Amino acid sequence: MIEEMATVVAINQDQVTLESQVKSSCSSCQQVDNCGSGQVAKAIPLQKLTLVVSCKLPLNVGDTVVLGLPEKGLLQVAAQVYLLPLAGLIAASALGQFLMMQGILTHEIFAILLGIAGGYAGYRLAKYRQKNSKNARLLQPEILRRAGQTIAVTEILPTIVK
Repeated sequence: MIEEMATVVAINQDQVTLESQVKSSCSSCQQVDNCGSGQVAKAIPLQKLTLVVSCKLPLNVGDTVVLGLPEKGLLQVAAQVYLLPLAGLIAASALGQFLMMQGILTHEIFAILLGIAGGYAGYRLAKYRQKNSKNARLLQPEILRRAGQTIAVTEILPTIVK
């Protein structure tokens, strides 16, 4: 489970509005002043991500909560988003090359355009699958717990030292 901290900014019945800082991967190392990525991270202001999640926990405005997102859903979506356009590009490019070798396409630019069209078709297919997927709910973050919430210990077992 991928976890992220967020702050409760509004509550409307069982719908909770959360706000989370979008973190940059740069700006924490010692080379931030000498690194191009660090300079870009410093130039772009931090953004806040706002989302609405349903929750049954008793929360108050200002509480910090831990959001969770299952890795399985994220990996499935990432595979579709990256692999379908790539597969479309490669398949259409191979078809274009084959048609050019057969003399059906008269110029290489048509094979290139066919490859680009295949990549775009793969992108549109991935976008369609993301919108109409039965697994779209796998990508809905859920509130796991309040941050700083202690875990109740019911029993402490003695350790045996050998």
